[in-house]
Amino acid sequence: MKRTWLITGVSSGFGYEMAKQLLASGNKVIGTVRDLSKVDDLISKYPDEFDARMLDVRDVSAIKSLVKQYDHIDVLVNNAGYGLFGAAEELSTQEINDIIATNLTGSIEMARAVLPVMRSQKSGRIIQISSYGGQVAFPGNSLYHATKWGIEGFTESLAKEVSSFNIGVTIVEPGGARTEFRYGSAHVANLMPEYDDSDTHAFLKMLNPDNGLAIGDPVKMVTRIIESVEVTPAPLRLVLGSQALENTILTLEERIADFKTQTQVAKSTDFPEGE
Repeated sequence: MKRTWLITGVSSGFGYEMAKQLLASGNKVIGTVRDLSKVDDLISKYPDEFDARMLDVRDVSAIKSLVKQYDHIDVLVNNAGYGLFGAAEELSTQEINDIIATNLTGSIEMARAVLPVMRSQKSGRIIQISSYGGQVAFPGNSLYHATKWGIEGFTESLAKEVSSFNIGVTIVEPGGARTEFRYGSAHVANLMPEYDDSDTHAFLKMLNPDNGLAIGDPVKMVTRIIESVEVTPAPLRLVLGSQALENTILTLEERIADFKTQTQVAKSTDFPEGE
């Protein structure tokens, strides 16, 4: 089925691959970028189907202005975002504000802008690109995890709010993939030598492709995301990558086991029964 997709951040990675696959199969794509030259090939190859737009998702007024230009959007893919690596102490206030505005607030405002369109047409699908880092936390990634855990909470609540309007919502949790996210666009803080001998700087090895590439195939991952739109009801979560799923299940099992040890402490804070 041909649809109109609004995808943020199509200049590279999942966004670019998704736009390429969708356009090749005859869909219309409204793709946002911060540099139009990054998608010159798609603009020239698909002049009628590809609507490339300049957008910085940190600009809420620009988000609202963009969405108001369209009276029909079948699928929103909140894809724009980046990784920020470094201990909490190593990050600058500007780095913190920028990643929250991009990864968290930008996605929230984009969803809020699109909802009136989808409600009026009585259908729609919102796909939020998160990460298995929205469930599992590693040292040296505190602010990235903060944005992903935050957007997952927002999106899960949103899914319950809009289901009666025939709007489906899916959180995508990919594992490591061979994209620019890891091997090109990752931001690294001004590192402190005090953390050099701890696990906090272990990410430096991961970011170096000489130490081995991620097992995730971005082409296959994007194909699975596109296919999920055909599934009804919409899956709330879509984990991509065997390592991501294994680590997520292990982490959740450990978390549940820890919660179960707290039964008596939790109960001890209740009023006595009948009072």
